[in-house]
Amino acid sequence: MEKISVDFLSTLFVWQSLFLASIGFLVYCLIDILKNKFVQNDKIVWLLVVILLPILGSVLYVSIGRKKKLRQN
Repeated sequence: MEKISVDFLSTLFVWQSLFLASIGFLVYCLIDILKNKFVQNDKIVWLLVVILLPILGSVLYVSIGRKKKLRQN
């Protein structure tokens, strides 16, 4: 019985850590999108992608969307 509760708690800790990391990543992406300028409607598109597909959208934004930002002088 003791072994089951220890395994459950360690598994729960891992899942909670992953959940909190994904929430932090989502918030980082949303803030980055809102602070920067994009061409035409790209800002709205990226906001919708990140909000509607949180984990996949955040990964896509970091890998593709950050390169689409306008350069600030």
